Amino acid sequence: MSDVAERVVAERGAASGKATSRRRTRLLAPALGALLLLLFLACALFPSHLAPYDPNHLDYLALLKPPSLVHPFGTDNLGRDMLSRVVFAASIDLQIAIFSTVLPLICGTMIGALVDYRGGFLDALFGRLVDLSVTVPFLILVIAIVAVLGPGLFNLYVAVSLVGWVPYARLVRSEMMVQGKRDYAAAARAMGFGTWRIVFRHLLPNAITPTIVYWMTDLSLAVLLGSSLGYLGLGAQPPTAEWGVLIADGKNFMTTAWWMSIFPGAAIVAAGLSFSLLGDALADWLRPK
Repeated sequence: MSDVAERVVAERGAASGKATSRRRTRLLAPALGALLLLLFLACALFPSHLAPYDPNHLDYLALLKPPSLVHPFGTDNLGRDMLSRVVFAASIDLQIAIFSTVLPLICGTMIGALVDYRGGFLDALFGRLVDLSVTVPFLILVIAIVAVLGPGLFNLYVAVSLVGWVPYARLVRSEMMVQGKRDYAAAARAMGFGTWRIVFRHLLPNAITPTIVYWMTDLSLAVLLGSSLGYLGLGAQPPTAEWGVLIADGKNFMTTAWWMSIFPGAAIVAAGLSFSLLGDALADWLRPK
């Protein structure tokens, strides 16, 4: 009998240890994401305090210097310190991430909620817009709009806002369709509540959770989009320090000065990783048990 009891205790201890290990693993990912995001926020808010040099200072005596104690990320072909330029670029790229997603989030949420509740002609028109957005890739539409408007950050925000609201509207519309069939929605309509109150006070608060999670993931995609357009010369313009611009500046020196492109590229990966990890953690936290 004692052997059986010892075996049961051992199995329970092993199960408890595995559960503790899983909890630590689940906490490690969001902690890493939060740490990376705090680092980039510090670089964006206090770049002059963290960067060792002026990002646009030219030093012709330090051209294409490799990473060292004096210049931890090396220097570029004009002698500018790469660490300082990467730090200052964080403010531009995080600005692109926020401005490129907040307006589409708000507009898409409003449009998706009203289209689902009203239906009819609005629903049919929205369906055609969705078909158009699926037919033409998102990046191609953004590049075409920026090419017409001209390069620059403001035109980039306009282009992304004109196109980027569609996924949010689709997601909100599908969630609103589910919530609209619940008993509380029928009760609100039976009590004679107005459209705006039913949509924005009852249905939308229960349908917004997947949209917020998607927004966190979209922030990482916005960083990549802004860097891609900067690399193509359609986003931030030199000598502005932006990660895509820095990679474009270093593409011709990959064999002789790899650090000019590697460190800005690593910053893009780290920023995208931080938003993705926090998005996964937010999805687990908001998912109904």
